[in-house]
Amino acid sequence: MTNKISASAPGKVVLSGEYAVLDGAPAICMAVNRRARAEISDIDSDYSEVRAPGFTDIVGRFKSNDGGIQWQDGQASFGVVDAVLGAAGLEQTAAKRIILNTSEFVDAATQRKIGIGSSAAITVAFCAAAVNSADVAALATLAQGAHANLQGGTGSGVDVACSLSGGLIEYRMQGALVTALKWPEGLSYRLLWTGVAASTREKLSKLAASISKPSRTALFGAAEGLALAWRSNDAQQVIAEYRDYCRQLYKFSVDHDLGIFDAGHAALWHAASAAGLTYKPCGAGGGDIGILMGTDIAELNAFTGKYSTNCSVLDCEMSPTGVRIDA
Repeated sequence: MTNKISASAPGKVVLSGEYAVLDGAPAICMAVNRRARAEISDIDSDYSEVRAPGFTDIVGRFKSNDGGIQWQDGQASFGVVDAVLGAAGLEQTAAKRIILNTSEFVDAATQRKIGIGSSAAITVAFCAAAVNSADVAALATLAQGAHANLQGGTGSGVDVACSLSGGLIEYRMQGALVTALKWPEGLSYRLLWTGVAASTREKLSKLAASISKPSRTALFGAAEGLALAWRSNDAQQVIAEYRDYCRQLYKFSVDHDLGIFDAGHAALWHAASAAGLTYKPCGAGGGDIGILMGTDIAELNAFTGKYSTNCSVLDCEMSPTGVRIDA
């Protein structure tokens, strides 16, 4: 076995701009230090082999020839292989062993998937390994195209952009424009996990099929205001803007029947507000991840201790590193 290439990319948490980013508003997104890892190596076989720890126990097998990829086993489980190799124009290659590891996106105790962008992260990592490059500018078009194909054309691309760049970014869908931000001094946070899964694709489909209400425009304006606060690098301004943003997000969710604040998020939001903190569900909402923010770490710890039966603190933090070649 020769020519092993390993690459990795971080997961993400959307801090603001969910849904509004589809209308052109800015989204704020933070990379987190749970990484998807892709490894490609040569094997002496007629068939390439694909394994995906953390996602499935199925072993995929395919052959590359002039007609592209011909699957022997597992095609339904490994759409990312078709998407990435097709986008990169690498269908006609010698047999490979491909390992797509997203085990860091699974809770060790419950074996439940944690909604922090495993699909985008593994797509980005696999793209980097496939072309043996971690050059963000070179990978951006490839990874965005592959992930859009994998997701059926839905989504904004913010998760891919964050996995590529790492750190804290502002993202606009038009032109996939990324601006790096600094984390405001004095702003502390805890990522909270409800343990309830949520499907972003289902919610996006539901929004697309619904009649747009005025709250959608209001959410756009709130997302612009919150992005301005993040750019100010002022912790107090960020917290203040979240109060209006969460009210608009809640109204938008009710009007479009999206359930963003389901799975206990509404209770945590109200409790945090009463405690002088700010809390919001992240991304599609209706489960998975929320973020608690404030300027006093002791207050954050007291809150998470009090509501430990409603959620658990997710053991991860912002990752300054985006996509990289590991070996």
